Amino acid sequence: MKQTHTPINLDLKKEESLTIEWSDGRCSSYPIAYLRRMSPSADMRELRKAMASNPLTILPDSLGSSGVLSATGAEMVGNYALRISFSDGHDTGIYTWDYLREIDPATRDGGLTPSDQGPSHSNPLGLGPKQ
Repeated sequence: MKQTHTPINLDLKKEESLTIEWSDGRCSSYPIAYLRRMSPSADMRELRKAMASNPLTILPDSLGSSGVLSATGAEMVGNYALRISFSDGHDTGIYTWDYLREIDPATRDGGLTPSDQGPSHSNPLGLGPKQ
């Protein structure tokens, strides 16, 4: 899959936000708690789907903790993504450059992302029962 967006500068302030300057001139700022909530990991994608269909969904303990969430580190994944580790132990989401542009808080209007609307993690190929 060809990436269509490329960062030219990344600035991670672990207690605050990730700021990305893009090759097309846009600058995006992602609060740390927002990045954690929008993690592209399978478990968070399924949680966002559950919350969209039932606003009374019970959140995992790590998301409801009263402690201050921070990023504990970040590492490049090839030249197409970033893996961020969070103070609550979550570190399984790989944020591709295209996904980060998709979830840019300045352009997002809430709801499920296009990536969230794919097949369920329990049915990753999207194969339904035979008709």
